[in-house]
Amino acid sequence: MAQHFSPMIRRRFLQLAAGAAALPIILRRTWARDYPSQAVRLIVPYALGGTTDAIARLIGPWLSERLAQPFVIESRPGAGTNVGTDAVVRSSPDGYTLLLFDPSAAINATLYDKLNFNFIRDIAPIVCIFRTPLVMVVNPAFPAKTIPEFIAYARTNPGKVNMASAGNGSTSQLAGELFKKMTGVEMTHIPYRGGGPAIANLLGGQVDIFFSPMAIAVSHIHAGTLRALAVTSATRAPVLPEIPAAGEFVQGYETSYWIGLGAPKNTPAEIIDKLGKDINVCLADPRIQARFADLGGIVSGGSPADFAKLISDETDKWGKVIRTANIKAE
Repeated sequence: MAQHFSPMIRRRFLQLAAGAAALPIILRRTWARDYPSQAVRLIVPYALGGTTDAIARLIGPWLSERLAQPFVIESRPGAGTNVGTDAVVRSSPDGYTLLLFDPSAAINATLYDKLNFNFIRDIAPIVCIFRTPLVMVVNPAFPAKTIPEFIAYARTNPGKVNMASAGNGSTSQLAGELFKKMTGVEMTHIPYRGGGPAIANLLGGQVDIFFSPMAIAVSHIHAGTLRALAVTSATRAPVLPEIPAAGEFVQGYETSYWIGLGAPKNTPAEIIDKLGKDINVCLADPRIQARFADLGGIVSGGSPADFAKLISDETDKWGKVIRTANIKAE
């Protein structure tokens, strides 16, 4: 026998149901308002001393002061950043474990045949923090002084130009492979274990060219111990305004190195937004901008959607280069 409820009881039932449905949203907003209420781990998937580590040590203390909780930097190197990334993917999506990452995240999606995660699916982008071009540097004894002269020399001497990189699948290698693809020149790839050894052998004349991180090349450029042919950004770099952009000679060529922040998927959007807004405030600080300039870069900023598009575009771009050049992980 069907039961009939009075309009008042039915209305009260619907009100309670609506309130129950809204409860998770209210709880998330309260959670976000109170966030962070404990220490936050900032995972850096590299060894100490690199650019990513330097950015972490600028951003971490600033966030600690603003949000009144420690942001503890934890170095988790290994497997081309995959060890640190996997640790964050497996963490609770509560905003208390974050990942500071660079283009390796976009590169590894194609470079490695089997990963325990899908970066675009498993990491929620928060904000791009730092951007810098690479810089094409040669030993001063190298005969070319400009990009057109370099291209002419490489075409006349196919395969005789030795191109250093920071390792197989590194941003420096892929920048060189993209340059080769777009100009039709041949260069012999010589991988090193990091940018430091590559720079050392370039200074010693064992290799001819290196698509170098700005931070480790700029002092040598100013000292005259390395010659800069071009920066790899679409426009000239503020730190080296007299050096042309490669795109001035090779239409459409652009490569940049960037660093950004992410969290495990399903981290509440309210926490993602809160962190993004706080970091954008940080990036407006002239002291932070000056320190970024010392590293040869500029602040980036923007929304999670902006950063998601960058990661997607870079994953597609470098995937094509890796497949064309048949690059394999070490």
